[in-house]
Amino acid sequence: MKKLVDILDLLPEELEEKIKPMFRVKQIYQWIYQKYVDDFFQMSSLPKSLRKNLAKTYHFSPLKCIKFEQSKDKSVKYLFELEDGLKIESVLLPMKEEKFDARGKRISYAKYTICVSSQVGCKSGCSFCLTAKGGLKRDLSAGEIVGQILWIKKHHQIPYERRVNIVYMGMGEPLDNLKNVAKAVKILSQNEGLAISPRRQTISTSGLAKQIKELGEMNLGVLLAISLHAVNDALRSELMPINKAYNIASIMQAVREFPIDTRKRVMFEYLLIDGINDKIEHAKELVKLLNGINAKVNLILFNPHQDSLYRRPSFENALKFQDLLSNKGVICTIRESRGLDISAACGQLKEK
Repeated sequence: MKKLVDILDLLPEELEEKIKPMFRVKQIYQWIYQKYVDDFFQMSSLPKSLRKNLAKTYHFSPLKCIKFEQSKDKSVKYLFELEDGLKIESVLLPMKEEKFDARGKRISYAKYTICVSSQVGCKSGCSFCLTAKGGLKRDLSAGEIVGQILWIKKHHQIPYERRVNIVYMGMGEPLDNLKNVAKAVKILSQNEGLAISPRRQTISTSGLAKQIKELGEMNLGVLLAISLHAVNDALRSELMPINKAYNIASIMQAVREFPIDTRKRVMFEYLLIDGINDKIEHAKELVKLLNGINAKVNLILFNPHQDSLYRRPSFENALKFQDLLSNKGVICTIRESRGLDISAACGQLKEK
């Protein structure tokens, strides 16, 4: 029996090679991404013969949700099973609630960020990360990445025109799967599809300097986030073995050359670990490192998991760290910990 092709894996121009004229391709895109239809026979604006041929050739279910957990703060963690039985995680983070006036008229819509996986497992081997435990199984296809966002938007009945922010920061190292991640960015930004602008899509990397350069040359218009977590090579190599291949100096050079909208900033993620990298001298060193970069620092308090070697720092220490950066002119926020009452750390739900 012929294996069906995942239609979520295809850009409009690729679909047009098989289906003509182009307006039919646009209609198909609209049915899938804007009307959330998952049955070709429901696509009533298409001729019956085309619907039949589509059903024989394509599918749009590269994954199925097998479990999800909702936190008190309304963030939701999903466990998806892929066609080959492997599992990945995604997270929906509500950023702002809907607001209504006294007469019940909506003043503003809810805002969401969706955090997606780009690989099954990861080979970066970061010592604080649960995903690293099982190593890398395989890359996700563009359709498997897109499928996470489409499923979550549909499940939560978020209308297609309500834009969400996408962060490639789930399981895996996105730049290790650059070809498929870049394709997912393009598919998601199609006007006939979900129309999520690249400026709403952030690619987070542990610092693969060579691939940061490649991503920059693609000029997709995405935002960049660097998981830094340490200010010297000795400590960073201990926490993140990838640093032995791409040290801090090479990462900073790649970041300085990365094309980014002048109104935007490069995000630096810094995981504060008690007694390891949360001291004032680390904050001072970070200020020096970021000199000349239009940067924003996102401080994250380590989220402990079973068998973890590390401890969560005190909020008082995090505030001192933040204050020093802010006083030196570096925009710095402490990221609110989400989902602490559920399996929030990346890889926890899968391990369970």
